[in-house]
Amino acid sequence: MEQFVHSAWSMIPFGLMLLTIAVAPLIAEHWWESNRHKLTVALFLGVPTAICLIVGGMLHDLEHQIFGDYIPFIILLLALYVITGGIHLSGDIKAKPWVNTTFLALGWVLASIMGTTGAAMLLIRPVLTTNQQREHKVHTVLFFIALCANCGGLLTPLGDPPLFMLFLRGAEFTWFASMWAPWLLTGGLLLAIYFALDTYYYNKEHWTAISADHREHTPLRIYGKLNFLYLVGVVLTVAFINAGVIPQMGEEHAPMWIKYLREIILVSLTLLSFYTTKKKVRFELNHFSWSPIVEVAVLFLGIFTTMTPALAYLNANAASLGLDATWQFYYSTGLLSSFLDNTPTAVAFHSVATGLTPDQIAAFGGNVVAGIPEILLMAICIGAVFFGAMTYIGNGPNFMVKAIAEESGVKMPSFFGYMYKFSLIVLLPVYILVQLIFL
Repeated sequence: MEQFVHSAWSMIPFGLMLLTIAVAPLIAEHWWESNRHKLTVALFLGVPTAICLIVGGMLHDLEHQIFGDYIPFIILLLALYVITGGIHLSGDIKAKPWVNTTFLALGWVLASIMGTTGAAMLLIRPVLTTNQQREHKVHTVLFFIALCANCGGLLTPLGDPPLFMLFLRGAEFTWFASMWAPWLLTGGLLLAIYFALDTYYYNKEHWTAISADHREHTPLRIYGKLNFLYLVGVVLTVAFINAGVIPQMGEEHAPMWIKYLREIILVSLTLLSFYTTKKKVRFELNHFSWSPIVEVAVLFLGIFTTMTPALAYLNANAASLGLDATWQFYYSTGLLSSFLDNTPTAVAFHSVATGLTPDQIAAFGGNVVAGIPEILLMAICIGAVFFGAMTYIGNGPNFMVKAIAEESGVKMPSFFGYMYKFSLIVLLPVYILVQLIFL
């Protein structure tokens, strides 16, 4: 058993878990919709892995994954999900190119503050309502997925789950803002491309559509404003309630309320949001449901469990994997983040980077952040966040935005149509440019 958990065979449950998440929605969509079935898969792969870890002498590693990573990860996502789920933006304004571009730019900026899921869910319905009279609107949803549900969330650990996991591994809260230049270049280029494309399509609209858009006008209105205060509380909690600021939180024998002080505060903010937001706003206007966060909790329980031996193996064998250039970490992280979940992908490549030899690490030069060369951490972060937009399954909000758009009558491209009509011809060239300039 000990030989198994330290061998390449131990990566099989982790690979099967990620493969199931990627493939099941495509080949067994109806079956996969049930969270009970997701739990069955997670337990089927996770329980035997946990038993092997315990028998093989890796109980401490498993405990760290569950109590040090999984619980903080889920509680942060829960807080962001519930708090942003209490904010509703309604209205129908003129769908001119500059208006749509402003919507997308706002979501791009908000993604780093309230998370990609929060920003996407806050703005997608107002964007669709604003454009409901227009004939050409698929391109707006596609760029919305790229900017608001992915690329915008690069500047804080709150922006995208993989960044929070790397924050837990030692990157300071403010360090992520140092990636402002690739964030700005990517967002600026995508917004400029979108504005030009939307202007082209706007000029092709039939006059009846433009006339209807001008007639049907409702001012924008925000409901659940108190939740913005709770959102500020989440940002401050993650930034200042951690072992870097309060060393006692990192001590092995510290009281539980000290170790999990951040999580206690986040749960408190979650409860405050839930009980102080009007039910009409949360459940009627926002169609709030617990199902998505339950789905995340179930799947990631399986991911974090099966990931434990895989991370140990990658760390122990990193020097022999042949990854010795920044661009290799960038594209490897990006490729897997496009088709698998970007959170475990980022964690896996961080584990590879921590296992490099001193000579390999020295060759990269620069500062060491979160235990690895800073330039490698940037490559992993940018690859995980940006390439999550390459497919519908690259990041959780992508499918959610697609589903809401289709409910509103927008005929979205198929899985492969999304790639060859949009991500491969628009996003990939921008991402290559980012690598050539910054990495």
